[in-house]
Amino acid sequence: MANKTTSEREIHAHGLRMWREDGAPAGREAEYLERARELQAITDNPTAGLLPNPMTQHGGAIPPVEPVEEAAIEENLGEFPNRMTDQGDRPAAPMPRKKAERFLRET
Repeated sequence: MANKTTSEREIHAHGLRMWREDGAPAGREAEYLERARELQAITDNPTAGLLPNPMTQHGGAIPPVEPVEEAAIEENLGEFPNRMTDQGDRPAAPMPRKKAERFLRET
């Protein structure tokens, strides 16, 4: 129990130190104390926010049905922009008239 009160005192001291370093903004002491608690929780449990990798949960016994990366690549192979599309067929910046006319003739 003594460790818990010591820990709480350290957290409180850390929160006050952060509050003073930021110029001691009025009415925000509780916010800095909460930040100090969160930092201590992260320090105490560094892996608490990590999600397990679903591919390693079964020891690799269950292979994926289809590779996700290749499916995303296959979707993008079919369409390329041309004059009838609204994306990618025009340069983003304005250009001189002669260059624009040449560009329109080429597409």
